[in-house]
Amino acid sequence: MYSITDLKKDTIIQIDGTPYKVIEYAQKQMGRGGSIVNVRLKNLLDGSVIPKTYKGQDKIESADVDNKKMQFLYAEGDTHHFMDETTYDQLEVQRELIGEPATFLKEGSHAEVQMFDGRVINVALPIKVDLEVVESPDVVKGDTQSTVLKEAELETGARVQVPMFVKTGDVIVVDTRDGSYVERKK
Repeated sequence: MYSITDLKKDTIIQIDGTPYKVIEYAQKQMGRGGSIVNVRLKNLLDGSVIPKTYKGQDKIESADVDNKKMQFLYAEGDTHHFMDETTYDQLEVQRELIGEPATFLKEGSHAEVQMFDGRVINVALPIKVDLEVVESPDVVKGDTQSTVLKEAELETGARVQVPMFVKTGDVIVVDTRDGSYVERKK
């Protein structure tokens, strides 16, 4: 059980048997009346967001969420297959649950899979991944200004904006949260 002071951003709680993640948190002091906490909660099963207010002595049920590091095996259409490396159990996850970062999944890479009551509720990729550039247009003479970007295709099929000096065959670091170029690997 959590008290209202334990609620912070990214805390996972349970309301009526459903897991919620705190996405916004604001505490207000109410003079002699104690404090209240206003939170916005994201339903981890259907993605809906609700506001909720908790008062001084309210108790909040913690959610029993299991985090497992799993290996990504392959994608088949919109279904992604992962394997637990200790038990060799495999599970299927729909692309919509992973979201846009699914384009940065490379076979053999690892991800953190969150499960609630035996059901996958979230797949978190590492923040930075190394991927090879498989197609990148050549630099045109005169386009060497440092702010000029071009589109490059990566080994996973993802397309990202990269600086002009990046060429086919380079390995780059990509931020999976927003799909942005971070750096070129040496």
